[in-house]
Amino acid sequence: MTLDVPPAPAAAPDLAARARADGVRFLMALFVDLTGKPCAKLVPVEAARELQEEGVGFAGYAVGAMGQQPSDPDLIAIPDPASYTLLPMVREGLALVHCDPHVEGRPWPFAPRVILKSLLRRATARQLELFAGAEVEYFLVNRDSDGRLVPADAHDNAARPCYDARGLTRMYDHLTGVSSAMNALGWGNYANDHEDANGQFEQNFAYADALTTADRVITARYLISTLAERRGMTATFMPKPFADQTGSGMHLHLSLWNAGTPLFPGGEAFGLSTVARRFLAGILAHAPALQAVLAPTVNSYKRTGATSTRSGATWSPRRATYGGNDRTHYVRIPDGNRVELRGGDGSANPYLALAAALAAGLDGIERGLDPDTAGRPELPPTLLHAIDALGADPVVTAALDAAGPGVAEYFAGLKREEFFDWHGTVGSWEHDRYLTAF
Repeated sequence: MTLDVPPAPAAAPDLAARARADGVRFLMALFVDLTGKPCAKLVPVEAARELQEEGVGFAGYAVGAMGQQPSDPDLIAIPDPASYTLLPMVREGLALVHCDPHVEGRPWPFAPRVILKSLLRRATARQLELFAGAEVEYFLVNRDSDGRLVPADAHDNAARPCYDARGLTRMYDHLTGVSSAMNALGWGNYANDHEDANGQFEQNFAYADALTTADRVITARYLISTLAERRGMTATFMPKPFADQTGSGMHLHLSLWNAGTPLFPGGEAFGLSTVARRFLAGILAHAPALQAVLAPTVNSYKRTGATSTRSGATWSPRRATYGGNDRTHYVRIPDGNRVELRGGDGSANPYLALAAALAAGLDGIERGLDPDTAGRPELPPTLLHAIDALGADPVVTAALDAAGPGVAEYFAGLKREEFFDWHGTVGSWEHDRYLTAF
């Protein structure tokens, strides 16, 4: 008689051996805080084995928004060897590896990558896998002699510059540099275009499993920023750098799979299956709270609250609606294979955004929600309203607390402080309106 013994887990790739084979001299061990700030240490290849076995330490409070005080134990960044990424286009001999912060031997619940992995495990327990694509939009800017923010391309001043061939050509070196980098990494860059605002661009890469896509968004931001600086420009993912221009979104294309089989195609309504419609309904039902994660800055609501722009359209939803191939909706359905969540912007932390969207969608599936009866709630007009909506939504707060309690409350506190810090700042608008008004 023989017993079925589950196979042993595959050994993690040997970082040291791989790095030496690739001629890598330094590994950048990187993770992000709750705001999406990339934090890293450079580890020489001679210490790659120690990095893989023991991780590398950080003073967590110094990192930023990581739920720590100065007296707390170190964060230990444990690398995920599967995320190893060569970066010769940044520096010869450099590679990056995404890390999961731990404290005293346990995954740290305030770490965004840890949070997303917790949600993905819950989906796996239901035999579901989330795949995602992300549209990364950004501006290339400089400051003029008066210190004002302006497009880096002084000739990019048309009222409707979207898809302009000349603007693309003037930024050819930067755009093709980023495109070549993405393709060298195997991401499948398939389009690079001038977006709706002056100085605004988008560079697309193929979808993948949710964790891989989130890692790639962080890597893409790092690549784009670094390559722009090399050419004397600043790349900004700020949602709304110019009041009269369209803002930068981070649209997420979402689909669920089971054992290699897509679960969204099917049915007559927009080609979506019952599972897909329920997933969509969950997103609509939780949209106000989701915005606290998808649009997590004061500036985000200058984008979603815009009523007009120089080009004539804002491309930013103001209500949680859905529909077919119509870019005015909160959720667009380009085809029966996916849904496009359009509420996110360039300031969103991709790990948290995907975790929260997955939690909302799973809730829709579990409760059998219908998108036609889920309501069309108005989206929050300010960050403060979004945080209030987050506090009233147990599903989205539970998503942030997926790896441990207290994260949602901590995140909300950070964002309330951000709002009131902005609210307490006196600026030129108030001078112009009130200085001699009374």
